[in-house]
Amino acid sequence: MDEYKNYESLIEKYVGKNIDTILKEQYSFIRYPFIDPGSVYKGNVWDWDSYWSVYALFDYMNRKDDPCLSKRVIEHAKGNVLNFLDHQLEDGYIPMMIEVRSEKEQEPYLNQKHKEGVLMNMHKPFLCQQIVLISEYIEDYEWIQFAQNQLELYFDCYNKNYFKDRSGLYVWCDDIMIGMDNDPASFGRPKFSTANIFLNSFMVMELDSMVKILTHMGNKQDSVKYLEQKNALIRSILEECWDPRDQFFYSVDVDIKTRKYDWFHQGLGAFWKTIPIRIRTWSGFLPMYAGFASAEQAEAMRKSYLDKSLFHSPYGVTTLAKNEKMFDLSATNNPSNWLGPIWVVANYIVFRAMMNYGYRREAEEICRNTLMLLGADLDESGTLHEYYDPFSGHPIMNGGFLNWNILSLNMCRELKETEKTENVKDYRSQM
Repeated sequence: MDEYKNYESLIEKYVGKNIDTILKEQYSFIRYPFIDPGSVYKGNVWDWDSYWSVYALFDYMNRKDDPCLSKRVIEHAKGNVLNFLDHQLEDGYIPMMIEVRSEKEQEPYLNQKHKEGVLMNMHKPFLCQQIVLISEYIEDYEWIQFAQNQLELYFDCYNKNYFKDRSGLYVWCDDIMIGMDNDPASFGRPKFSTANIFLNSFMVMELDSMVKILTHMGNKQDSVKYLEQKNALIRSILEECWDPRDQFFYSVDVDIKTRKYDWFHQGLGAFWKTIPIRIRTWSGFLPMYAGFASAEQAEAMRKSYLDKSLFHSPYGVTTLAKNEKMFDLSATNNPSNWLGPIWVVANYIVFRAMMNYGYRREAEEICRNTLMLLGADLDESGTLHEYYDPFSGHPIMNGGFLNWNILSLNMCRELKETEKTENVKDYRSQM
């Protein structure tokens, strides 16, 4: 890693100089301080974006002895959560994004549409994860004690509107603001038809976080319910989303039923619960990140990462396999492009997935490639961008984007912590 040490230092200095661009103060009906991604995203409170910003900033603060900065980041991190809880509706719905569109509006646009009966997605499963992230960092859960009922309503809303009993999986309503904006497994498909591996893997972690929250609140009895839901969801993902033929985790189509017409289709019906949507995206690695993939599955996924016809790139992990017909590197916002460009959050998640299963060499490679990508961008442009070309490393769009780019520093620290220890379990020894 020594040859890339200069890039690590360069990125760290850049983060320090630009933290103020993402730490925002309350205004209008956004009543608490919050964090936005930077660049073109000004004044928006986003769900998973704010989580990853906090995740990265907490690690960054461990590098610094700056009590004032630490206090400020913690205040803004709590503000992310409090802003979303502040705009929870009576049925438990929480919007994916809070934006002040005009001075005349009194609540988020997404809440307005939900009240009108428009079906749409809700806050991605990062609310409880962010609460645990903050509470573990400050070693205190007291600040969120008031919210138990709200959090239960949040899960109730998910289970009522986005859970399919037959498959045991969660579905997106549509392709609006799903994180991986134009993931072909969901983008352009019918409403409530896709049980996305992204959504379900992170929901496993969200349920696990709810267990931790309730346990710290002294409510172990209720925590058992969420633990059972988590374990049931894992079983459904392993049964429905793992494709033994392709050795890959896929999103699946749940719109499966016998459609009878008059006297037709009276015999053997559609007894299968799902159909795999055989499109390889980086989110297939999420069961490794969440830690419930088997050792054999992890080894197959490792080979998919190394396959140069699929995800492997000199700058990290392509967000869509290169041999998919939808692979495209166009510069686009709304939706952002996840059809192949390098996103540092995807790099980090696959890095962490490899570390979880003892694949240190692959993790080191992803870290080096990410440092090279961002360091070269700083050398050439003086800033960081939202996503990058996987072949040239050139930025595609949105200079000034900070957010999860900071995760490049997390990779460096995590590798150094395990360099001379046996903290990373080598699952390959069990195969």
